[in-house]
Amino acid sequence: MNISGKTKVTGLFGYPVEHSLSPAMHNAAFEHLNLDYCYVTFSVRPDLLGDAVKAIRALSLSGVNVTVPHKENVIPFLDEISEESSFIGAVNTIKNDNGKLTGYNTDGKGFMQSLSETGIDIRGKKILIVGAGGASRAIGYYLCKEASEVHLFDVDDKKANSLKEHLNKLKWNVSLAGARSVKDKDFFSGIDIIINATPLGLKPDDPMPVDITLIKSSHVVCDLIYKETPLLREANKIGCKTMDGLGMLLWQGVFAFEIWTGIIPPVEVMRQAIGNRR
Repeated sequence: MNISGKTKVTGLFGYPVEHSLSPAMHNAAFEHLNLDYCYVTFSVRPDLLGDAVKAIRALSLSGVNVTVPHKENVIPFLDEISEESSFIGAVNTIKNDNGKLTGYNTDGKGFMQSLSETGIDIRGKKILIVGAGGASRAIGYYLCKEASEVHLFDVDDKKANSLKEHLNKLKWNVSLAGARSVKDKDFFSGIDIIINATPLGLKPDDPMPVDITLIKSSHVVCDLIYKETPLLREANKIGCKTMDGLGMLLWQGVFAFEIWTGIIPPVEVMRQAIGNRR
């Protein structure tokens, strides 16, 4: 990759960002297509987020991705956000169009595409989402359109109830799964797909997000963390169909790439790039 005075810059705002796989996949795609772009990470402290957004205009960055902890807090600094981002309440992609900053959210769409290519059909299925944070909002926006039932569980009941009420504004059938439900064998026997949308599994000593003894081989188990977590490892032993979060990471990046450049990127090149760095 040759960097020149004409090179267009994209990147990632987050805190921390050192672990990110995004530079590898985006730079591989730029190089493959011979596009004069580059992708870098920006470690942005929360108290400096507003200044960082102003810098997108000041430095004529083509756009950036946004990750933890800025996805929600970045919205007030933008000129416009997509309808989807407005409902989800979070932005993960910003495009700079001659100084006008527009926010998008490609996380949910990326998750749905990863389900599709893994061969997981959610139509008419009963789904349990564990965790009620921003990731749950993003995937819930899509899951609720096709699933027959969506159950939410979070150790913070108020947080789960808030998300339930938010999703049900669109007349979807979302209900809460309380602490008793997620320990109940009969409840689990009625669930088709279990999705971990919490950070549990990032650290070796993290507890399981659900009781592994209640999971059966008929369950589909997904984890938004992009590695084989203890949950997925145990589910694989049981014989479940499983999916980690690497596909979601890939496809949200594919859609962000297209927003910035107007070009459909080489998906397999990007997939290989993050696979090699995992």
